[in-house]
Amino acid sequence: MFTGIVSAIGTIEDVREGGDLHLRIACPYDPAKIAIGASIACSGVCLTVVERGGEPGKAWFAVDVSGETVSRTVPGMWSAGRRLNLETALRLGDELGGHIVTGHVDTVGEVQLARPEGGSTMIAIRTSAAFAPFVAPKGSITVDGVSLTVNDVRDRDDGACDFLLNVIPHTADVTTLGALAEGERVNLEIDVLARYLKRMQSLQR
Repeated sequence: MFTGIVSAIGTIEDVREGGDLHLRIACPYDPAKIAIGASIACSGVCLTVVERGGEPGKAWFAVDVSGETVSRTVPGMWSAGRRLNLETALRLGDELGGHIVTGHVDTVGEVQLARPEGGSTMIAIRTSAAFAPFVAPKGSITVDGVSLTVNDVRDRDDGACDFLLNVIPHTADVTTLGALAEGERVNLEIDVLARYLKRMQSLQR
């Protein structure tokens, strides 16, 4: 379980194929505090640490990425040089600063707009008709592992929708969202509460 509050940016250093993908990710964590078997969210994807090493501030950890995960996330994201938003798993007693995030990507969205708005960045992301009902103004959504509040939703004739987000300078600086450009794709996880409400609604007849 995560909160969508990114604690570091990591970089994929090495990718090896052998059934699943085996990745080595550089990060500024203390390797002594990374447990084998621990969960780390990598741009919104919950992955299990299978190796780790390095030194404090210049550590690395390794994970295996299944074909199922590759198929459900941004195409090409599991490649050397890719920067990833990292978050270690929530522990009992930690502050819930964002919202409840599972680390399971629901769909991939496409950035329609990314422009300066005051001191922040206004971003519009399009999601498909299948997931549009789960996005609501002032609701929460996870974009590449970052917990954000939806400012507005613009429904389209085809059933899809564009939702607007405001990325403040701090968030832009400490995550990869500050570098987003129009046409890029992002991992999306809908709010777990919206998921259950939709299910309950579907059972009412």
